[in-house]
Amino acid sequence: MPASYIVTCKKDATPEQVEAAKQHARDQGGQIGHEYNLIKGFQVIFPEDTIHTLENHEHVEAVEKDQVVRTQ
Repeated sequence: MPASYIVTCKKDATPEQVEAAKQHARDQGGQIGHEYNLIKGFQVIFPEDTIHTLENHEHVEAVEKDQVVRTQ
């Protein structure tokens, strides 16, 4: 089953730098899903058991597993 992640780019990242982060994900076998407007970020889906280095990209602030969030 594929793994989905939310990638948040640094607040001062330019559109070109965000695109560079997306290309970095694609180069590692990821498929871009949703692209977000409220934050500088995107969803990326990787095949199961792949290793990626998105956290180390110079324009990426955070990478977290995409999951359902609920409020009580």
